[in-house]
Amino acid sequence: MRKEDCFYLGKVVSRYSFKGEVLVKLDTDEPEIYENMESVFVSLGNNLVPFFIDRCRLHKSALLRIDFEEVKEESSADKIIGSELYLPLTMLPPLTGDKFYFHEVIGFTLLDETHGDIGIIKAVNDSASQELFEAEKDGKELLIPISDDIITKVDREAKTIHVKTPEGLVDLYLQ
Repeated sequence: MRKEDCFYLGKVVSRYSFKGEVLVKLDTDEPEIYENMESVFVSLGNNLVPFFIDRCRLHKSALLRIDFEEVKEESSADKIIGSELYLPLTMLPPLTGDKFYFHEVIGFTLLDETHGDIGIIKAVNDSASQELFEAEKDGKELLIPISDDIITKVDREAKTIHVKTPEGLVDLYLQ
């Protein structure tokens, strides 16, 4: 399995018990939907390795307590602390309406209320405090904030995202 075919689920943050159980900090708004998983991919080096789960359950809201089949003592658990966990993209719950996954909108066209077509989404930058669409129009890069105040409609069939950008923002890039 390749990372490109998966989504980031979370990271092993600590050991939980002397029997090898670990705690995983999940990167999700709905941790309860991952409570009964049978397996995950653990990032070890440059590889995603499948790990099978004997038991997993929520632990204090966004933490998941996992008992892996392959990890039954503290030393084995220590080897995976800090490792990232992934699941196949096919396991993402479907989103509807104006909600979307970042990987899902790459290639969508941004349609601004004032300027019309302002470019194709090439990437999503989520490393700063404000998440941004990175779009390209006529060889120029535009950075458009991802915000409920700006996004007015997501049309999956037409592969478009309708936006109402703040006055002057698009002009900064396309002038």
